This record gives sequence, structure tokens and C-alpha cells, in this order.
Amino acid sequence: MAPPKQQRASTRELRAFLLAQALAPDGPGRRLPTEREFASSFALPRNAVRRTLADLEAEGRIRREVGRGTFIAAPLAPASADLPSVARASPGELMDARLRIEPAAVELIVVNATPADYQRMDHCLDRAEAAVTLGEFELWDAALHQALAAAAHNALIAGIFELFHAARQQTEFGKLRDRIVTEALRLEYQRQHRAIVAALKARDAAAARAAVVAHLTCAHRNLFDG
Repeated sequence: MAPPKQQRASTRELRAFLLAQALAPDGPGRRLPTEREFASSFALPRNAVRRTLADLEAEGRIRREVGRGTFIAAPLAPASADLPSVARASPGELMDARLRIEPAAVELIVVNATPADYQRMDHCLDRAEAAVTLGEFELWDAALHQALAAAAHNALIAGIFELFHAARQQTEFGKLRDRIVTEALRLEYQRQHRAIVAALKARDAAAARAAVVAHLTCAHRNLFDG
């Protein structure tokens, strides 16, 4: 299936096109067109194409290899619809739920995580630390938490983390977060993320749980007590 020719489209249609490619029998591993080619085919600005591909990479749906190109990493699936309860969740409710559930998921991650899972975590850490904008950092911050959820290898845990991710996208939470995140705080979050992943790699559940609690407690304090 070739991209549409010179018709005005949206980034949603670009994502839908990639979904169709991924669902094809030979989808995973397929090399994708360049940003320039997508921009021309979909009549989209290059920066819109770049943001869409960055989102998909952060989700682990595509992979970029320097000097080789961009490839479909796994079948893409449409994002699950936000449940009404998620749309109504307040930032406080989100953080309270995360403080109680994410530390508990550590036990499963310590037992079930694979070398590929840790490689994915490291990739998210590296990309977050290399981010040049707050938006890019937030993208890879969210990707790290999704990588942690995937490393539990438990469908229910993955589903809960997906709900957390959907709640984080709500406007109220985003405005609150954007008001408090400074460069110093971003560096502190990066150090905390490194501590979490290091403890998980050491298969030290107690240390990993403590690191997760410390990170979420810090985030909660900065969001609501700052």
C-alpha cells in the first residue's frame, strides 16, 4: 500500500496509514519512507510528520536506526478510548493511584523483565536526557513509564498503566505540570529515573520500590505543595 499522492491530510491519517502498514503480513521490520517523503505524500509540514514519528517511537511502535532509516517495530494498534472515569480523574486522584499501584508493580518487573526490556528503559532514559524541549522530555518520561509497565509482562498491569498515561494527557494535569517543571527539577527527575532502573537491573525489589516511592512522592510534592 503506497501513501496517498499530494492530498491534504492530518497527522491522524498519517498514523492510520502506519497502522495499515503494520497490520500487513510483512509489516514488522518494514522500512518506512523518509520524513520528506511523508510530508510530500500527505501534504503535511515536516515538523508535524516528525512529531508523529517521535510519538510512535516513544511508544515503541517504530524504531529509528542511524544511517539505515525508520522501521515498523511491532503491529500498531489504535489507542484504546479514554474511559469516562479517566477523563474525570483529577490530578490528585491520578497521583494517589500511582503512589499505590506503581511501587507494587516493581515485584513483577524484577521477576519478569528481560534484557530487551532494560534496553528499552535505557533508550528512554537516554532520549529524555538528550531532549531539548520540555515537551520532548515529557514524551520520553511517559515512554519510560510505559516501558516499565511492559517489563512486568502482565496484561492487567499494562492496562492500568495505559489508563495512567491517558489521565496524564488531560489538560488540567498538563497545565499543572507545565507550571512547576524547571530545568533543575527535570534533572532531579532524570536522576530518580536512573535510580529506579539501576535497582531493577540489580533485581533488588526493595531498592526499586523505594526509588519509585521517592520519585512519585517528589512529583506529588512538587505538583501540589510547591
